Amino acid sequence: MPTIRDLVGAIRQREGVEAAVVLGRDGLLIDSQTVDEVDAEHIAAHVPSIVQFADEFGAAAQLGALQTAILEHERGMAVVCCLSADAVLLVLVQPSANLGQLLYELRRNRANIAALV
Repeated sequence: MPTIRDLVGAIRQREGVEAAVVLGRDGLLIDSQTVDEVDAEHIAAHVPSIVQFADEFGAAAQLGALQTAILEHERGMAVVCCLSADAVLLVLVQPSANLGQLLYELRRNRANIAALV
């Protein structure tokens, strides 16, 4: 059976992926693989507030809890995928990455990924 380390490694090996980070809802790092320039602990600490405000927005708009968020920035995108009540997956990708395929695979395999955490 694959491990969380295998999952993080497989995501990180995708073309255009600069970081794959699994963290707790408290922002503490569970596992990560990143390019040298990315500080996984530092970015993980910022994710819980994104999830919290997105959940609050979802409640106000009667959309429910956050499943996946895509944040587009000047030099790339961040995908925040809520795996369970306790874990979140953060993937940083370059603008040239095949984001559609990544999102499809994350959505299709969300339950399997969550079982690893």
